[in-house]
Amino acid sequence: MDWLVNETRGERYIDDIFVEMCRILAEADVPVARATLHFRIQHPQWIGARILWRKGLSQAEIDLYNYGTEDSSQYLNSPLYEINNGAAEVRRHLDDPSDDGAEYALYGNLRTEGITDYIGWPLEHTLGKQHVITFASDRRGGFRPGDIELFKDLLPALALVSEIRLKNRLARTLLETYVGPHASEQILAGATTRGSGVTVGAAILICDLRDFTRLSDLWPRDDVIELLNGYFDAMSEPIERHGGEILKFMGDGLLAIFPLSDPCACSNLLGAIAEAQAALADLNDENLRKGHEPLGYGIGVHVGDVMYGNIGSRKRLDFTVIGPAVNVASRLESLTKELKRPVLLSRAFVERAGCAAQMENLGSYALRGLDNPVDVFAFSGRR
Repeated sequence: MDWLVNETRGERYIDDIFVEMCRILAEADVPVARATLHFRIQHPQWIGARILWRKGLSQAEIDLYNYGTEDSSQYLNSPLYEINNGAAEVRRHLDDPSDDGAEYALYGNLRTEGITDYIGWPLEHTLGKQHVITFASDRRGGFRPGDIELFKDLLPALALVSEIRLKNRLARTLLETYVGPHASEQILAGATTRGSGVTVGAAILICDLRDFTRLSDLWPRDDVIELLNGYFDAMSEPIERHGGEILKFMGDGLLAIFPLSDPCACSNLLGAIAEAQAALADLNDENLRKGHEPLGYGIGVHVGDVMYGNIGSRKRLDFTVIGPAVNVASRLESLTKELKRPVLLSRAFVERAGCAAQMENLGSYALRGLDNPVDVFAFSGRR
């Protein structure tokens, strides 16, 4: 108890704390052979996570569960479901034929592992948030009464320790979800003052979906949401896979940067566009099979210095990039409508990337708000 309350302050991750706690229990002759923590988490992809420790493991095994798992037969036929539906305790003596408790599928697997006793409790966090903890023993006869009392004494302290770590992870996850991994690191490191930021060199990509207003007027709401999600998946996954950072979604558009601190930033951006175009072609094939129109899009690309930081009102900030280079990328994206070419790049980017031979020079164009014309190139997707 003293270790759990006072000696874990320097540990960021609950799985490391949980493994060390189980090790200390085992050293104290508590016959723990297996233990789990089950958390409900707020994440765009997963509904929950399980931290699993077994005797002899120096690190926990972590499993993530998709939305819909709560409706699966595996979950519905489990002690976890029983606890989440109000049971204050679930226990089964697995080596005692006279124990006539519920026979869940899990118990057969545990017997195969040599487990003799299994017990689980709700782990109560603040404001009614409930998770689950379980312990299992391979000792003949299972846990002793003193072992059970020790577990119960530890639960309130473990609930506090785990809630702090879970909230920290939640804050990080939410920031990564809504502002991206790099911006989230900056914010968590203290970049929360309006006007705070740095100047960085970056390759800039701005993408916009064509005729979205008309499509959203014609299609049912759920179809429009499915369309947007498919479009953003097709664009976003290649960008992130190639090291780009999506700073924001703007209605039916997005803004991403590839920092020039990576010497391959421009090449990575071109690779991301080529993959995104292939993914969008597949998406359009699927839309046609459903009787929908294919999606059009425009992408503008430029390179230059941008101010990267907090901008907004006193109480509402946006962590983004601004500067003339962003404006050029935006104007190039708008020019795709006029030139009927889906991807346009500036000469500055093409020269930086060293890819002029693979691009088509379309000549110089006066862009709104800029004093000098910009040499514009078209991207064919071939590199």
